[in-house]
Amino acid sequence: MIEHVTLYNGVAMPMEGFGVFQVPEPECKEVVKNAIRTGYRLIDTASSYKNEEAVGAAIRETVAEGTVKRQELFIATKAYIQEMGYENLREAFGRSLSKLGLDYMDMYLIHMPLGDYYGAWRAMEELYQEGKIRAIGVCNFDAARLMDLCYNAKIKPMVNQIERHPHFQRVGELALMEKLGVQPEGWAPFAEGLKGMFTEPVLQKIAAKHGKTVAQVILRWNIQQGVVIIPKSVHRERMEENMAIWDFALDDDDMKKIEGLDKNCPSMLDCSKPSEIDRLYDYLNNPVLTTL
Repeated sequence: MIEHVTLYNGVAMPMEGFGVFQVPEPECKEVVKNAIRTGYRLIDTASSYKNEEAVGAAIRETVAEGTVKRQELFIATKAYIQEMGYENLREAFGRSLSKLGLDYMDMYLIHMPLGDYYGAWRAMEELYQEGKIRAIGVCNFDAARLMDLCYNAKIKPMVNQIERHPHFQRVGELALMEKLGVQPEGWAPFAEGLKGMFTEPVLQKIAAKHGKTVAQVILRWNIQQGVVIIPKSVHRERMEENMAIWDFALDDDDMKKIEGLDKNCPSMLDCSKPSEIDRLYDYLNNPVLTTL
């Protein structure tokens, strides 16, 4: 049974969800239906993933077949750079809501700390107060940008979705989020296997000790530190494997050993690099990215 965390506004959010980045539109509907049938209730998409309509169709069909009730689901999507600004954001939200076929959004996020995200945040505050969104948040905000937004916004972000895995543990940022009351959510918990993530001897030994896989150890490690996770897989057996993390716990020795794997640098996305900013903006005209 997936546990929940309570956001500072009182909304309960599943601690494990299902991400659909790079799941193509033609197969996305069936993938999401399988995820929901497997037991996932948090589904994470984005306007830039170009599969919101498929996610919406999966929701409608699984609700119609009686697998799940709409109120049991926690649906999140995001607004990308070109959708920043007050008016742009309100229009973007309407588009995403329509594509998903929903009456309300469980969570809406600013995807990147770029563009007029302050104007966008004002629109999100209004949509939240209008009852159209249950929780609002941001993605990829480093400590300084998150602090600045929290100190200036009328309503603080409830969630900050960040790259987070054993090679990039962000301990100081997690402590800051706890201080600010912002819930951390980790995308790419496996860093897509980059830099030998799945062959780390430390992780392999811990996995063998518990009779689990390296992936399950990584997910459990996040959960035990209060980080919501959104792993992705198009394979039903892997979906089930990723969910089978609620029947064991890592001990202090395990956690200490994993702490030693921190390289203190991102494997996927570095918004402090000019070349990375160029790449993110290039996506607007050439939507083929490996990381978002």
